[in-house]
Amino acid sequence: MRDPNFRRTVVLVSMHGDEGAMGVVLNRPLGKRLGELNGAFAYGPLAEVAVFAGGPVQLEQLIMVGWQRRDDGFRLHFGVEPDLATELVGQENTVLRAFAGFSGWSSGQLENELKENTWIVRPMPPDLMDADVGVAQWRKLLGELSPEWQLLANEPEDPTAN
Repeated sequence: MRDPNFRRTVVLVSMHGDEGAMGVVLNRPLGKRLGELNGAFAYGPLAEVAVFAGGPVQLEQLIMVGWQRRDDGFRLHFGVEPDLATELVGQENTVLRAFAGFSGWSSGQLENELKENTWIVRPMPPDLMDADVGVAQWRKLLGELSPEWQLLANEPEDPTAN
């Protein structure tokens, strides 16, 4: 995808319905912690939660997401309130992240993009939140689909520099 907001990204779509779709970009770390970004969290239990760029919509909005691995799969907590996030911090097999902004699509927009093969869709692996972040996570998830996708995932940004 040529749109710089989504180039080489992993997007977790958490809501999809008649009114549209919403999700967050998982692999764009901002290199900051919640305590650095928002003074209200500076000295609390959420101060060390990593912050990611969630997408181009409402960049000032923080969305917390908790991911708990279980024997039967995982449990996703999306849009977690600070009280629940505080309970989740430090729990075994739990990853908590904060996202500045989110990714959103109006009614029918994502469906049209899927018809045009704009997105590559795959099931969520149980280790999704344990994987490398950044472009490495995108390469890993894409490469697991097939040898052809792995080849494409590992090509350089500028093929003339090959």
